[in-house]
Amino acid sequence: MTGARHAIVTGCSSGIGRAIAERLLADGWAVTGLSRSETSLGPRFRWLHADLSDPASVAETAAGFDPADALVHAAGYQRTALLGELDPEALAGMFAVHVGAASALANEVVPRMPDGGRVLLIGSRTSTGAAGKSQYAATKAALMGMGRTWAQELAPRGITVNVLSPGPTDTPMLADPGRAATPPMLPALGQLVDPEDVAALAGFLLGPHGKSITGQNYVICGGASL
Repeated sequence: MTGARHAIVTGCSSGIGRAIAERLLADGWAVTGLSRSETSLGPRFRWLHADLSDPASVAETAAGFDPADALVHAAGYQRTALLGELDPEALAGMFAVHVGAASALANEVVPRMPDGGRVLLIGSRTSTGAAGKSQYAATKAALMGMGRTWAQELAPRGITVNVLSPGPTDTPMLADPGRAATPPMLPALGQLVDPEDVAALAGFLLGPHGKSITGQNYVICGGASL
């Protein structure tokens, strides 16, 4: 994969992570994808198995990576419940995947990242709160604080750090029984967010014209925030 810009993308087997990986490949990047399910996306793509629920093992895997020009943490899942029915294990699991894995990966990857690199964290519109999603929202809100802090730390190196927060997106996660307590609702524009639209915005933020944007949160929600 020499010669092309190199991106590491988690959650590459489906949904938003896969759409971002495909977008970057179309834009000429070489992509290393991390997920539990094996994925093949073409000649400039390399898949590695990773259990993102175990941040320590993720850090060990990342220690062997070639230097990356971009890190995208898109892996995630959702468990929902109302107050009084919250499951501590669900919170711990989502925190490990959403926050712990992002922290472990960045800690290994970013010190070796060339100046002018990119970090993109996939958050959620619900990070500001949504009934039945307090634990999920809390883990996604943590990405906001972590990302803005990294943006401050990395600004002297020209490395940007941003959060991209989709609303209800047309991905397999919407059919996960673990989130059945809060079925998705169509946003104001009348259709679920297209993963490729999320990937297009990610491609801009990761590309050459994203160099002046850092520490920001971009909501792409089909009008669900109206």
